[in-house]
Amino acid sequence: MHGAGLSLAVDHYGDPGGPPVVLLHGGGQTRHAWGGAGRVFAAAGRHAMSFDLRGHGDSDWSPSGSYMLDDFAADVRAIVAALPETPVLVGASLGGLASIVAVGESAAGDSPIARAVVLVDVAPRIETEGRIKIQEFMRAGMRGFDTLDEAADAVAAFNPNRPRPRDVNGLRKNLRERGDGRWYWHWDPRWITNRSGVDGQAGSFAHDRLRDAARRLDVPTLLVRGRMSDIVSDESVRELLELVPHAEVADVAGAGHMVAGDRNDAFNSAVVEFVDRVAPIG
Repeated sequence: MHGAGLSLAVDHYGDPGGPPVVLLHGGGQTRHAWGGAGRVFAAAGRHAMSFDLRGHGDSDWSPSGSYMLDDFAADVRAIVAALPETPVLVGASLGGLASIVAVGESAAGDSPIARAVVLVDVAPRIETEGRIKIQEFMRAGMRGFDTLDEAADAVAAFNPNRPRPRDVNGLRKNLRERGDGRWYWHWDPRWITNRSGVDGQAGSFAHDRLRDAARRLDVPTLLVRGRMSDIVSDESVRELLELVPHAEVADVAGAGHMVAGDRNDAFNSAVVEFVDRVAPIG
């Protein structure tokens, strides 16, 4: 499928005629992060579509290095416009930020571009400590890894909530071996270079803009927070509920920022129950 001028890779789960659910990963991830959720949505009778964001995975890299929040939000709107039916948007981190802007900044008076929005461990307020931790991990990885085992060790150190995989070959979905024999994350380095905010976005303007967009979220909204998250704090949750009074919050115990991977079963249960309730099939 196409975003705003770029081709975006997508995996499909379930009946293409089912109600659509668009799955948008976080910065530095790929569409493969949603495999479990995609299969669960498919089993529930929905058509789940997991996209690689621009500059990530097998999607096009921007020739001009255009990776601002406006660009990702424009891609979300382009995806929605190409679908025969208004989807549910499920966005983790960067995918959630793009969803807030895409929905909240849609033209007043137009029909909503989403039936519901699920924000996965992201809110307008992003805690500085967690943001810096993510930036340091991603920038360190830009140097590459000698082996997949070395990459797995780095991920385990960054995310101790998740067991280190015994078989590291799954990392081949997110890393590519280059001519120098080293393994590199499969995303365009320009999306994070010289950016100070979370997931490569500029840090100074985003909060006020995201607050304004969140105030205009007039569709069912769910925040799924990892209870051990260092990105979304109790203050982040309180602010979101002030901005979006109808929003619901599901805390997932034992999970950090990577909620869907840390506690896949609990995450899927909370999200599918919400979507079935607020956007029923038929």
